Amino acid sequence: MAGIDWLIVAGYMLFALGIGLVFRKRAGRSMAQYFLSGRNLPWWIVGTSIVATMFAADTPLVVTGFVANDGISGVWFVWNFAAAHLLAAFFFARLWRRAGVITDVELVHLRYSGRPAAALRGFRSVWEGVVLNCIVMGWVILAMVKIMDVLISLDAVTVRLGVDRFIDGRWFGILVCLVVAVAYTVLSGFWGVVMTDFVQFLLAMAGAIALAVIAVNDIGGIGQLKLELAARYGDLASGYLSFLPNLSGISLPLVTFVALMGVNWWATRDAGGTSYMVQRMLAARNENHSFLGVLWFCFLHYVIRPWPWIIVGLISLVVFPELDDRELGYPMMIVEYMPVGLLGLMIASMLAAFMSTIDTLLNWGTSLLVNDCYRPFMRKRASDEHYVQVSRLLVVCLMIAGGMTAYTMQTIRGAWELFFGMTVGIGGVYVMRWWWWRVNAWSEIAAWVSTAVVYLGLHVLNPAIGFGWHLIATAGLSTACWVIVALATPPTDEETLVAFYEKVRPGSPWWKPIAGKSSVPIERMGWSDITDWIAGLVFIYTGLFGVGKLILEGWGPGLVYLTIAAAAGVVIYRSIAR
Repeated sequence: MAGIDWLIVAGYMLFALGIGLVFRKRAGRSMAQYFLSGRNLPWWIVGTSIVATMFAADTPLVVTGFVANDGISGVWFVWNFAAAHLLAAFFFARLWRRAGVITDVELVHLRYSGRPAAALRGFRSVWEGVVLNCIVMGWVILAMVKIMDVLISLDAVTVRLGVDRFIDGRWFGILVCLVVAVAYTVLSGFWGVVMTDFVQFLLAMAGAIALAVIAVNDIGGIGQLKLELAARYGDLASGYLSFLPNLSGISLPLVTFVALMGVNWWATRDAGGTSYMVQRMLAARNENHSFLGVLWFCFLHYVIRPWPWIIVGLISLVVFPELDDRELGYPMMIVEYMPVGLLGLMIASMLAAFMSTIDTLLNWGTSLLVNDCYRPFMRKRASDEHYVQVSRLLVVCLMIAGGMTAYTMQTIRGAWELFFGMTVGIGGVYVMRWWWWRVNAWSEIAAWVSTAVVYLGLHVLNPAIGFGWHLIATAGLSTACWVIVALATPPTDEETLVAFYEKVRPGSPWWKPIAGKSSVPIERMGWSDITDWIAGLVFIYTGLFGVGKLILEGWGPGLVYLTIAAAAGVVIYRSIAR
């Protein structure tokens, strides 16, 4: 890297630290300020902040790996979640905002009653806030370490600094990530997170688009890319370019595709809205801003964001055909193609992507530990200033735990699959707790326990089981388990159910027994909600395909898909206007 590149990276770092200092005082006023920005975010910041959080340093690397291993169809590992996120937008975003909680786990206290509810709240605050959160932080840190190692050779850096006797290059890279991420997250809380997310997203997208454009021009255009793929891979080249799985050649396995599209999107916890997405919903100005924010996120996340990475992934197959670790193709493309100045911009954009995710994970994980574990079970009546100080300490502890987790990981895809496997049985109960009054705390406990038991059991009894079959079996058995438990155990007490119904107004016909005991009329879900969700699916997937076809096949095929997307968008707009 040249001097100008280092200056650009340093300039970005100073900007991020400056944001932390600017918002330090505001974030320290209360827990609502520290974790939810005072519940006053407009929809465009809500949506952009969510997509920036999901635009981590790991994402371009893992997408490059998907494309290299399974072609474009491999990216359905990401694309299948559009159905879940649209469900969260049309059915649950408004409900979350009405709930008025500080964290998604706090909903347990609002929705359930008794000792099972208290046990579930404490368990989830630690299991999700620490264990699952550290897995996600681990793969994000691993990605940044891989990028740094390709750019500056971390082992060589430790030798030059004279610390190679005490620490290897990988640990050195992890320590750098820890210091960078913690520095302003501790200071600014959620205000700093969302204010930097907007700039970080723009910077990260600019870097990704610049790399894709430069690489395409260098190789001679999209037409030449197709010829190069055909020359090197023969009949397999068409598989790399296919948007959908096929039965022969390079492709995402068909059973995995069926599992992702038929099971994974509703069976994982995203369908009902959870974690950092819910944190943004709760921070929105009102119900409509919450809904529009999630819809805006879906558009940016699925239609706009992935194609620069996919194009770079395809070109990496030609430029670096012999790579053992396909995820390294992306940082190697950065080194290969980005000139002086733009290289600094690209590194700053990857650093921005890393920080936009890590700061959110730290803030969200800490919010669970403080709001749902420390405050209700350890220190109930302390001041908000005390809880904010504890939160800042826990941010540091969580970051250290995430760094240690990263050191044990080898591939980002492997960590993704581990995470999916550990959460694939949870989605059904997360959705139905909004729609069915009979769901109780025991149901969620049964879902978590059965998912863990089935996941471990499959690996012990049949380690070679395919990922798709793993998803199907775990989701099916876990769902059956929690439904049986819901029917076999006592329901949540009536007073809690009525209070929840009146506060949130779930609008499901399966709340009729509770609605009859309240003066608040039931707000029924209509066919319009379902048609809006279907229109959303058409809008996102045809928009996604349309952009891809424009890039890879020209104006004709692309405009067909984009016209359908526009028609679906009109349907959604008219429904919102009503």
